[in-house]
Amino acid sequence: MEEKSVNKTNTNAYTFMFAVIMVIVVASVLAFTATSLQPIQNVNVREEKMQNILATVGVDSVEVDGQKVALSRDMVEEYYNKFITEAVALKSDGSVAEGVNAFKVDLAKELNKPVDEQIYPLYIADIDGSKYYIVPLRGKGLWDAIWGYISLKDDLNTVKGAVFDHKGETPGLGAEITKDWFQHRFEEEKIFDANGNLIGVSVVKGSLGNSNKDDNKVDAISGATITGRGVSDMISERLKHYLPYFQEQKGFKVAIQ
Repeated sequence: MEEKSVNKTNTNAYTFMFAVIMVIVVASVLAFTATSLQPIQNVNVREEKMQNILATVGVDSVEVDGQKVALSRDMVEEYYNKFITEAVALKSDGSVAEGVNAFKVDLAKELNKPVDEQIYPLYIADIDGSKYYIVPLRGKGLWDAIWGYISLKDDLNTVKGAVFDHKGETPGLGAEITKDWFQHRFEEEKIFDANGNLIGVSVVKGSLGNSNKDDNKVDAISGATITGRGVSDMISERLKHYLPYFQEQKGFKVAIQ
């Protein structure tokens, strides 16, 4: 009797081996690509962070050949080094954590630690002789993390500027915290009330805070109540950890209650 030849490519074993090999090849290619792109990604994250820090003190554009141009990635480090005079890593008692690079502190990881074990980065800028203190922020929005920076004038009470970003807020609603028109509302607001209590700046629906800079409030984004509350909580929660440091600064006049 004549034996029928078997096509090995039609067997289950062949299919299984082919699938395994393809998975290994694809995984290897993806791993190589990710590893190759990591240095570029790190540089992008670093430069974006510098841009955001500088934006809170009004350095989002610079003069080049007599004309104002947006502060691009390729020039941001030059201006960061020019205007940021100090970056300090603070402990919960306001003292400096020696040997810690403030710029490399990851707030996402710090927030998972007990409060008294966290490190609190602070950036100090000098713009045309005026001193500003820039505090990194991180909190929770409607769907995921929100973060940003807020800068204070040398009275450690008046907001110079703020920048916010998010991971997954709703486009057209909570995601509007990234827009200039919303962020500009925080300018000149106060973080202490009339009695010297640190309460931050609250995002409140129907607030007249856009014109009243002494009520510690800004008008909310319509339809983004939870994200707005997250911004409010993030500002007050982060700033309160800097009180011990603020109290030690020369010329700090706000009466802490």
